[in-house]
Amino acid sequence: MNSLSSLPPLAQVIAAHGLAAKKSLGQHFLLDSRITDRIAQYAGDLAHYNVLEIGPGPGGLTRSLLTAGAKKVFAIEKDERCIAALAQIRELAGDRLEIIAADALEVDAMQSIPTPRKIVANLPYNAGTAMLIKWLDDVYRHGRNAYESLTLMFQKEVAERITATPGGKDYGRLSVLCQWLCDCRWDFELPPGAFSPPPKVSSAVVTLTPREKPLVDVSKEALETVVAKAFGQRRKMLRAALKGLAVPADVLLKEAGIDGSLRAEQLDVMTLGRLAQAYASSCAAATRPTG
Repeated sequence: MNSLSSLPPLAQVIAAHGLAAKKSLGQHFLLDSRITDRIAQYAGDLAHYNVLEIGPGPGGLTRSLLTAGAKKVFAIEKDERCIAALAQIRELAGDRLEIIAADALEVDAMQSIPTPRKIVANLPYNAGTAMLIKWLDDVYRHGRNAYESLTLMFQKEVAERITATPGGKDYGRLSVLCQWLCDCRWDFELPPGAFSPPPKVSSAVVTLTPREKPLVDVSKEALETVVAKAFGQRRKMLRAALKGLAVPADVLLKEAGIDGSLRAEQLDVMTLGRLAQAYASSCAAATRPTG
């Protein structure tokens, strides 16, 4: 059997299959194997993992994941042209590559892919955040039994929001949710010219490693409710931003021991979690039968 190194260059594959990138699918292809190899390297040891890849396109990252020793790659692709282009990799990789013709947003990875799992993907710009939220819900329900890690490429601004620290403009709801559930690591940045066709913005790769348990013991619903309110009017002080919740803002702030003159962006994930705990506790007390 020939090795993956015998495959034709990606530019040749794109030409042979008429793979002009579709804007509607958010396609920007990575053709430089040095970059795709680097992404696979940041994903860590792949030898014992089933790896989920989203939108493989002509298969550049797919090749790198297989070459890096992934136990098996499950590549989800909705573009029929790309599925045909991946067939040649499938012939060489055999059972180590499974191509799933589907919309990744409609695939239940927990049901479709055996454990242990990692996700490594150059995500389409138009659906990347939605996919991340979906996977974070899996992490919330199943912890590291869902995914050992997620090494993902986003638009740079999304990656900055995921890894942001308190005090900056990038720190917000997505930062809190990601960091509550995962250790979030910035890996590296890519300029537009790394892609074909070049997007209008830079991209970045980040790795999220699910925690053994969330950073704060509180329900996702309570945390999301409080964080949405707190950051919904981020220029306002907390005592004003939290108005409209089922529990008076001053009650929550006092119970959580938080200065109401602060703004949401000044609070770290632990403190926001404590605020959510106060909210959940107050809501439970209000619904508890008396007498």
